[in-house]
Amino acid sequence: MLKKDLDLDRKWVKLRERLHKVLGKKPADLNGVLFLIGVQELGRGHDNFSKEEKQDLIHLGICKCLSLAGFYELDGVDADGWPHWNLKKKLPHFDSLEQEKLLKMQVIEYFSKEVGIIKQ
Repeated sequence: MLKKDLDLDRKWVKLRERLHKVLGKKPADLNGVLFLIGVQELGRGHDNFSKEEKQDLIHLGICKCLSLAGFYELDGVDADGWPHWNLKKKLPHFDSLEQEKLLKMQVIEYFSKEVGIIKQ
């Protein structure tokens, strides 16, 4: 288990460094990276988002990443261009640390497979 955690930590640091090179700024934390994914998936580019929209973008990032593991599926896009997701299979009951690990693994997969800026 320790080796897996260290491997995940190394990949996470590598991803954040790569994002720093691409964006010129390193996301502060997991929510910052999920926000970036949400912006990418929304497809509107840089915009001045309200606090509520920022929360929605983080949620969008979570849904997109967890869709790679089969937990969510895209239901469609609303009139404003926002994607909507449906829960496809029940999420496992994890404590907050395990939830964070799952999300980090899926974020790394997203940037590897969907965006192609890192190699696994």
